[in-house]
Formats: sequence, structure tokens, C-alpha cells
Amino acid sequence: MNNTDQLATRYAAEIEEKQAFIDGIVEAAEKDGRDLSAQEMELVTRSRDRMSELAPQLETLKETRRIALDSRRQLEDVGKLFGNGDSKPVEVQFRSVGEYVLERWKAGIGSREATERLDLFHRAAAHQLTSDNPGLLPEQILGPIISFVDAVRPLVTALGPRQLPSGSWARPRITQHTDVAEQTAEKTELVSRKMTIGKVPVTATTYGGYVNVSRQNIDWSQPGIMDIVINDLAAQYALETELATGTDLTAAATSGPSIPAAPTAADVAAAVWAAAGQVYTATKGQGRLILACSPDMLGLIGPLFAPVNPQNAQSTGFTAGTFGQGALGAISGITVVVSAGLATGTILVLSTAAAEVYEDRIGALQVVEPSVLGVQVAYAGYFADIVLEPTGVVKVVQAGP
Repeated sequence: MNNTDQLATRYAAEIEEKQAFIDGIVEAAEKDGRDLSAQEMELVTRSRDRMSELAPQLETLKETRRIALDSRRQLEDVGKLFGNGDSKPVEVQFRSVGEYVLERWKAGIGSREATERLDLFHRAAAHQLTSDNPGLLPEQILGPIISFVDAVRPLVTALGPRQLPSGSWARPRITQHTDVAEQTAEKTELVSRKMTIGKVPVTATTYGGYVNVSRQNIDWSQPGIMDIVINDLAAQYALETELATGTDLTAAATSGPSIPAAPTAADVAAAVWAAAGQVYTATKGQGRLILACSPDMLGLIGPLFAPVNPQNAQSTGFTAGTFGQGALGAISGITVVVSAGLATGTILVLSTAAAEVYEDRIGALQVVEPSVLGVQVAYAGYFADIVLEPTGVVKVVQAGP
């Protein structure tokens, strides 16, 4: 493989890697039945731009290689036309011991061709192996990069991140409503009560990280290290913000119904209904009900609801083949959302009106350090989550053995 082939192979591999990366992002969004997030759009755009840069270069190299191959075939045709027509083999190899024995038998009964092949096989020829020229064998890196990170943010997505206005602000909330009551008698005074509106303070937190990458690493790595580093920083940002949301929801949650250590489907459905009643009392039906649980708890309750959909079932059922983060099904009509941002053993029933998340994603930042031939790349964003009504987040507790 010459330099042209190596470069074309590298370009083709990188284009395939970028396309696989985009397909993975789109598949995750389609699996959750949602639009691409701002972070995902940024990653898709970055990959698309890189593919646009590589495509014309790859086409030029392919055309150059095609012309070279056509010229070589023409030279071979000319050589055959003016050659001596000698068709004797220059090297003989036998695929098995049986084939070699058969060739010896043919030579023994007078076959001239078999004798010539055996003579050629037994000549003391030096065999050139790949181990004799490791310097000519380029090391191949097969993409895409193996990375076991799930950067989906199920809780943040379910609550719907809103644009963060500033570093700190407040959400207005009615702390006392007006009053209406039955008039005790004709011409008697009606009840009267003023409305009071308080505020819930919110302060954004900055999340970010950076890596200093050498210029040599940027120029020589394949696949490109910069995209890998930036994508990983973005994934870690997603993990941290999802963890912060899950931690704050759990800490603010109100204690609710419990399920046995070894529950039945009826036990789980009854607890979900009881928790839904508590949430309604707190939020008066505002928002959308979701059941958020840690991955281990879906492993407990999932097998209780088979995906066979009988007419009297409490759930459409769950399948282990689709196990992961995000919306995976429903129990009693409440969407079950699995999040790795929740601590082990957590089940929460909540209204999306009881909590909010705000975000202003800065994204990737880069600065060149000429003195050390390096590029410092960072990824950051401002994020805030707030529980407006703790009683609208109810924790379902599993009883001990």
C-alpha cells in the first residue's frame, strides 16, 4: 500500500467514523421520540463539516489511483504482447499434504508437468514473509473509538431545559391564594383574603473541563484526537448535569408509598397510583406525570410486566432488549424514565410542573499555546435545576427483606 492508498484509507475511515457517530446520535433521539438537543446538534454539525472537508480530497485521491491502475494494466498488456509467452509457473505451493502426494504420484507415472512443479517446489528459495519487513506494514486503527459512555440526559430532557437568563434570578410563586366562601346570609359580608406572591431564588452553577493537547497529537492522530476530546468533554458535561438533577430531585422528594422487597405487579401499580394521588394533591394536575427510576430498579419491576399486552394489563410491558436510559414504557399510563443520574434504589413519581431546569451551554472553547506547541480546549456551560414543589416529587420506597 503506497502513501496515496494509506491517505485515502485514512480519509475513508474517518468519514465512516463520523457517519457512524451521527447515526448513533440520531438513533438515540429517535429511540426517545424527541428532537436533537443543542449539544447533539453541535456535535452533528461539527462531524458534518469535517466530512465535507474530507470528501473532495478523498475523491481526488481515488481518481489519481484509478489513473495509475489503468496505466499499469496498459503496461502489462504491452508486456504480454511483446513477451516470449512462457507460461511456466515461477512458484509452486501445495495446499495440503494430500495434494503434494498426488503430485508425486503423477510424476511417478511420467507426467512432465508434475515433475517440473515438484522440481520448482524443492528448489532452495528464500521465502519473504511479513515478519521480514515490519517497516513496510502500516499499523491500522479501526474505528469508531470504543467508549462506554451514555450521554443521554433523560431527567433533563423530561423536564425540558429552558434558556438560563443570568447567573442568579428568582421564580415567582403564589404563597397565599384569594378566598371564596358561601355567603352566610343576605346582605352579610363576603369573605376576603389577599393574595401573596413570594419568590424562589435560583442560582446557576458552572460546569466545565479542559484538556491541553499537543500540536503533534492533533496533526498525527487518526482518528482526529481533537474531535474525540471535545466529544468526550461534552459527554462528561451531560453526565454531570444529569447527576446534579437526579441528586437534587431525590434530596427534595417527599416520602411516599412503599413496595415489598419482592413485589408483584399489583404492588407496584398500587404504589404508583398512590404516589400519583400525592403528586396531584401538590400540583393540582399541572404538568405531566413521569416515573423516574435508577437502572437497578427497572431491573426489579420490569420483569413484573411482560410485553404481551393482555387487555387487563397495568402496563404495555418492558423488554430487556431495549434496556437503557430514557423512556422505556409505562405503568398505569405513567411514562417510565430510566436515568443513571439517580442513585441506586430510587423510584420517583413526579410532575414536570414541580421542577424546572435552566441551561446556557457555552460549548467548546480553544486557545493556542505557541510556546509549547499546544492547543488548550475546554467545554463548559451554565446549569441550574430547581424543585418548585417538593411534595410534587414523591419517592416510592422499597421495604427491606
